[in-house]
Amino acid sequence: MKKLPPPASLSDQDLLDLRYARSRTDLWDMLDGLYGTHAGYDTFRQDLDQTLSDAWAKRPADLKRLDMRRDLEPDWFQRPDMNGYVFYIDRFAGDLQGVIEKLDYLKELGVTYVHFMPCLKPRPGDNDGGYSVMDYRAINPDFGTMADFEAATAACRDRGMSVCIDMVVNHTAKEHDWAQKARAGDPKYLDYFLTFTDDTLPQQYEQTLIEIFPDNAPGSFTWYDDMQRWVWTTFNEHQWDLNWANPQVFLEMLRTMLFLANRGAEILRLDAVAFMWKRMGTKCQSESEVHMLLQALRAACRIVCPAVIHLEEAIAGPEEMLPYLGRGQHDGKEGNLAYHNSLMVQFWSALASRDTRMMTHVMGRHFPPVLTNATYATYLRCHDDIGWAVTDADAAAVGLSGFLHRRFLADFYEGVFPGSFAAGELFQHNPETGDKHNSGTLASLAGLERAQETGDPALVGLAIDRILMGHALIAAYGGIPLIYMGDEIALLNAYDYHDYPPHARDSRWLHRPAMDWDRVAMAQTAPESVPGRVFHGLKSILARRAETSELHGRHATEVLQTGNPALFAFARRAPTGSMVCVFNFTETWQGLPVSWVVGQGATHLHDVLSDGALGDEHGNIPLPPYARVWAR
Repeated sequence: MKKLPPPASLSDQDLLDLRYARSRTDLWDMLDGLYGTHAGYDTFRQDLDQTLSDAWAKRPADLKRLDMRRDLEPDWFQRPDMNGYVFYIDRFAGDLQGVIEKLDYLKELGVTYVHFMPCLKPRPGDNDGGYSVMDYRAINPDFGTMADFEAATAACRDRGMSVCIDMVVNHTAKEHDWAQKARAGDPKYLDYFLTFTDDTLPQQYEQTLIEIFPDNAPGSFTWYDDMQRWVWTTFNEHQWDLNWANPQVFLEMLRTMLFLANRGAEILRLDAVAFMWKRMGTKCQSESEVHMLLQALRAACRIVCPAVIHLEEAIAGPEEMLPYLGRGQHDGKEGNLAYHNSLMVQFWSALASRDTRMMTHVMGRHFPPVLTNATYATYLRCHDDIGWAVTDADAAAVGLSGFLHRRFLADFYEGVFPGSFAAGELFQHNPETGDKHNSGTLASLAGLERAQETGDPALVGLAIDRILMGHALIAAYGGIPLIYMGDEIALLNAYDYHDYPPHARDSRWLHRPAMDWDRVAMAQTAPESVPGRVFHGLKSILARRAETSELHGRHATEVLQTGNPALFAFARRAPTGSMVCVFNFTETWQGLPVSWVVGQGATHLHDVLSDGALGDEHGNIPLPPYARVWAR
């Protein structure tokens, strides 16, 4: 064989040029459409190109190596060995140094993706749980410094873990330097925000806007006497909405994103993306320009830091959520991850009603079998409340009243519905509309708290099985399963938040308990204990997931009809064969014919989770209460 000459080496500039050429159209088609008519647009283009070049020049060598690996393995985040864990730094480990010391615990669990809940420097006092950021380039001093953050991300990379952090894109804290300059009257920075000298336009906008926190922060505008202006404040008085119609805001926020990427963040969770663009006569959520902005931000990151992906936080119904994963002209070019809020809501709905018909309808009707260059972040609980996103149309499709079903779910998970196994509290109850949200930890909502109060081991066992069935569901459905801190050891509701005045008005602190490391030790050393059964059960699920190629995100998820409303089922269609996943949402034994499972493609009749054979001598597959089966 003729010996080939050695390949020509590529300089850093060559790599940047090649990646720029790859993403040029995705970037500039969006920005031309958004800002092309602005005065000074040519200067903006030059400034943006210089921003990309400067960020690439400052990117550390080890991250550039990671960029190359991710370019060669673009499906890295869709692979079944991606398992996520989400925590507040202080409540998990005290500070960033403490996080480093706890990483081996997460590695033991099987975690390869860690989300540091808001860690950038927030305003003092009330800061919306850290989402009111006054400095995007500094770490909350309670957690450490930016050097500590870089050390933590490096320690995670050493263990094969990718770090996700929150980048709030809709607003800044009113203490942010830009807001302070705007408040002082600087015209440049006034145009970074949405301000009004009288309330004529705010009143017109308010006619179609939806209040986000009607109890704590009614309205969407705030008057400031010192600047004699109304300021758009969608969420809270101290959170000023940015004016993304100003190209300088795009440039400033992109610089911030690239700065954080160069410090080791691999997943940027873009918070409150739906609200980025305002249009009179609408609810100012998920306007078409939002998706243009997000595609442009994604394209810019692919040029400088292709190892980084975007998680777009849009908690909405399927029609509004799916475009954040790229639909139409944005297909494969926008977000790489989005929360599967519908799967979470339908899990709790089916669990309470012992009826999966609406879950089967919603998941089969509204979601495509596969996504382009994207996947879901699947979860059972998070730091936020549960809003019962059940539409009237979906409820009616299975013979239910949407209003009454939503009320039932809120009552059930508050624990006041007769026969409920759950323990929780209400969040943001609106008496005028009847809308109620719920708070509570996974374990308490799943019945463990009440079961332990009775002392009945059978009820405790059912609660544990609900928890593990849910985790087996999100691990198999398609996407990256996210485990919320403490769920792996079945932490219960933290009612002491009522005694702490800064938290007492916000029931979401009910499900934000501090990590109990004594309980962790019990889980690790006493597998027969309640936390041990949950911990080892979840650890086994994540290990099985990592070994199961059918669970790759690029393989289609097909929702199946079993004919039994107690069961929810879907198939993962891989080129090598199908895997059929079945879940029993009731506390009673159910069954499926072997012929049905074989007909769906699971011809080996082997359960991946239990590593055992399926089926009895009568041609049936018995399914105990809250069974979870991954059938090959």
